[in-house]
Amino acid sequence: MKLSGWMLMLTGVLASGGAAAKETIDFMFPAPVDGKLTAEMTRIIKQYNQSQDRVEVRGIFTGSYDTTKVKAESAAKAGSPPALAIMSANYTVDLVLKNEILPMDELFKFAPDKQSASDFLHQNFFPAVQQNTQVMGRTYAIPFHNSTPILYYNQEMFDRAGIKAPPRNWDELVAIAKKLTDKTQGQWGIMIPSTNDDYGGWMLSSLTHANGGNFTNDIYPGEVYYNSASTRGALQFWQNLVYRDEVMPAGVLNSKQISAAFFSGKLGMALLSTGALGFMRENTRDFTLQVAMLPAKERQAVIIGGASLVSFKGISDAQKQAAYDFMTYLVSPEVNGAWSRFTGYFAPRMAAYDTPAMKTYLAQEPRAAVAMEQLRYAHPWYAAYETVAVRQAIENQLASLLTDKSRKVEDAARDAQAEADKIMQPYVDRTALKLP
Repeated sequence: MKLSGWMLMLTGVLASGGAAAKETIDFMFPAPVDGKLTAEMTRIIKQYNQSQDRVEVRGIFTGSYDTTKVKAESAAKAGSPPALAIMSANYTVDLVLKNEILPMDELFKFAPDKQSASDFLHQNFFPAVQQNTQVMGRTYAIPFHNSTPILYYNQEMFDRAGIKAPPRNWDELVAIAKKLTDKTQGQWGIMIPSTNDDYGGWMLSSLTHANGGNFTNDIYPGEVYYNSASTRGALQFWQNLVYRDEVMPAGVLNSKQISAAFFSGKLGMALLSTGALGFMRENTRDFTLQVAMLPAKERQAVIIGGASLVSFKGISDAQKQAAYDFMTYLVSPEVNGAWSRFTGYFAPRMAAYDTPAMKTYLAQEPRAAVAMEQLRYAHPWYAAYETVAVRQAIENQLASLLTDKSRKVEDAARDAQAEADKIMQPYVDRTALKLP
């Protein structure tokens, strides 16, 4: 009697869900730009965990985009793949080619309405952010936050120099930067990040597209255009800012150096991510912060940056269902919009801009709308076989041009192309026609 009573009680508890344990999943996330992103993501995870009784998300902060990729791959190889990870959007191709991540339909088979991942993507996200989520016609990622390079400038410095408007093209950028530069006071006209952690490559690719060219083959991941006329022109423009025009300090600059110079009033203009808007806004105290679109050369153009959500192979069906649940929470209009307002990234979920909170925010913060305006001129982020190494081939040569006045652009571009071609050769061989 006692046993059967206990069994009846246990059955009732299980039926009510009271004793059912939550499905625990690992979620890896980076904080690739300045700001309090880690604390805010931790708050979002906690809020989600407390909102339901099915899933327990364990958030794992993983540093930069590059280190996140390394740590996620290492965890997967060790038998503990993350069910979900915020991954640099241009890593999707490489992760697919290495057979490391799941097609998103593996998660969307748990969608209540049976909607496919591709239908969800095409119906809900801005077209400009979609190309970096699909490989060979299949959807492997869902956009989470996106960005474009943007021009930040000090309005008071502009006013003192008699500058009426931000630069619209490269010639105007140089002219304005010269007016803002006073090396006797340690004051510079322009700074652009040139580190080999993707900032340098991202900025260079945007300048290359603004110069009328392509940086990589958007369709075939075994081809880049580092030694093209448009890329060489962008490299020369950048080197000229340092050594010919003398409006930017020599050497490799990182975002922390640039933002510190900007906040101290020693920098007139900076090219940085829209994802840094929250941080820049919060820390600019002694002058008015303004933003403008990236100046054009042959055309107006920017490269989409930011991150997408991916799921690594090796997780159970229960974890896939849990990952689907948390992922759709993260990209819901309300959460995606709130993250955009906090960080400065633009929300890739179109419906986020229909929420009352976002409409109020944009009315009060018109600077946040500039990134949206640039979507009309946006190109997909470069992606290749071994994306990180291929990208660093050009970033390292960029660094040499900014630290050595005698270094020739033609030599740097040639060497970068040769190194990238060597890295991509296994994929080129794999896809080449094999003649008998």
